[in-house]
Amino acid sequence: MAMSHMAPTAPESDSAILDERPALPEIVVSNENAALPGWVTRKLMAVVAWVEHKNSDHAIHAREEFVDPAQIPVRFPWVLDLEQNWSLIRGEVARLMMRKNPPASHATGDAAAIAQDRAWKTFSLISYGFAADETTAQCPETSRLLDKVPGLVTAMFSVLEPGRHLPPHRGPYNGLMRLHLGLIIPEASEDVGIRVADQVQHWQEGRALILDDTFEHEAWNDTDQTRVVLFVDFVRPLRFPARLLNWLVLNVFVFRPFIREGLDRAQWWERRFYREAQSMRAARA
Repeated sequence: MAMSHMAPTAPESDSAILDERPALPEIVVSNENAALPGWVTRKLMAVVAWVEHKNSDHAIHAREEFVDPAQIPVRFPWVLDLEQNWSLIRGEVARLMMRKNPPASHATGDAAAIAQDRAWKTFSLISYGFAADETTAQCPETSRLLDKVPGLVTAMFSVLEPGRHLPPHRGPYNGLMRLHLGLIIPEASEDVGIRVADQVQHWQEGRALILDDTFEHEAWNDTDQTRVVLFVDFVRPLRFPARLLNWLVLNVFVFRPFIREGLDRAQWWERRFYREAQSMRAARA
């Protein structure tokens, strides 16, 4: 991936970003969770559950809703690079949103189901090793910074529209952790936030939150401005042998329908297994 090292110019004002943003595509609520799980799905889900148990037993850090901000630079020193360069990232996403023909946004699988309307859209940058070339070409500085994130699995720009709410949900797999880097945060930041289990945090521009998305979580934006964060999933720090097992689950294609929230351009068998896996999760909830 070719990268440019020229610093982008400063983004236009927030009001310009909000006034000129393109219309959001309609998101259809998914009803795909009604599929009855077959034998293959049950066996593969059992394998994933076994690996999750190993992940819990061999995690380097105890499970927690949010990582203590004071511990982030100690445990994840690479986050400082993102925070120090947040304005470069913000400049690129601001220009991306203002283009007349921005890259297509996505909300698939669970993402579509939890969005329920035009509340949430994402601009994918990297997904399980595959770069979204159209977006990364327009965001070279962001791509350069992401190249230095250890264990990067997924990266995207997450846009939550004014007055919107993402209802409670859980991530499907505990082998990952999630980072949100505040890029465009409404002035009334106390009215835009995220709850993980019983803890609530509010985004700040240029500051990172790291959370465990396998706890129930929800997000809201009770302001009249758009909220944008850089959303990154990365590999959870684990000891051997869980580290190896986690690598296999994340990299063997047959497990993709069971560990991802939605599958862009999925093949028919992936969509089928994903629906069946969601049916099993719903039955256990």
